[in-house]
Amino acid sequence: MKLKHTAVWVGFTAAALLTVSACGAQTTKKAADVAETAQSRIMAALSRATDQTQNLGSAEVRMSTDLGNGRAPVTAEGTYSWGKGFAFDVEMDTKAAQMQQVHAAPKTRMIFLGGAYYYDIDPQPSGPLKGKEWMKVDASALFGDKGAQALNGSSGAGSPSASMRGLKYANDVDDLGTETVDGQRAHHYKAVIDRAHMGRFKEAYGDDDSLFGSMTGGVDSITMDVWVNGKDLPVRMKQQLGRATVTMDFEKFGATATVTAPPAAQTGDLTDAIKARQQQQG
Repeated sequence: MKLKHTAVWVGFTAAALLTVSACGAQTTKKAADVAETAQSRIMAALSRATDQTQNLGSAEVRMSTDLGNGRAPVTAEGTYSWGKGFAFDVEMDTKAAQMQQVHAAPKTRMIFLGGAYYYDIDPQPSGPLKGKEWMKVDASALFGDKGAQALNGSSGAGSPSASMRGLKYANDVDDLGTETVDGQRAHHYKAVIDRAHMGRFKEAYGDDDSLFGSMTGGVDSITMDVWVNGKDLPVRMKQQLGRATVTMDFEKFGATATVTAPPAAQTGDLTDAIKARQQQQG
């Protein structure tokens, strides 16, 4: 298999995880330093939304990732789950992700589970994917070893509730009022999380030497918008990560399908091949 377009689909893969894992540097001191009045009301609203999101444990989502490369955004939809560890199972646009070289169908299924990504592909004639129906890529191939450890080692990393916690402890949070989003009335909050408040996640976001970092130009700060409805649940999350912009709409919370990994016998691992390609280009 030639890896000509690898950066496109692995970039989307990385963004699919990062869109709901924004900052892990929560501290009680930061919360204590927040001013009273308007800021305290914002924090109370976000705290309610965080608790509600955490308790429901899963959601059906639609997402769009613009990698800032002049190409059409990559779209996907499916299930995100965080009740028993973070996982997702979505179908993305094959052409936009430039995965036609391994999958002829218009949609490509992608699963994240246990720190690894799986792609439903057409069996290849040779190489590590010969005769395999699934392609596996470890998160370390996207974020580097330290970045992958930071994401895998944090409690709830990747979940919408983790993202809400990150929003609460951002250095700036603004209340932009009520808007209609995806047919729902929702309150719009906007935050900027600088590198100093990313904690261990700066290893994943801001490392220029990782594949994701090289695509985004490195992430010195994250701009995050969230729209929260009258049921104290996020309707939409939007993040700006370097050149990449990721938008996720939540269609339904709870009662979603369980995310499971494909059979090992039908899976070929491309992690080493991607890492070797990075070293050659580095």
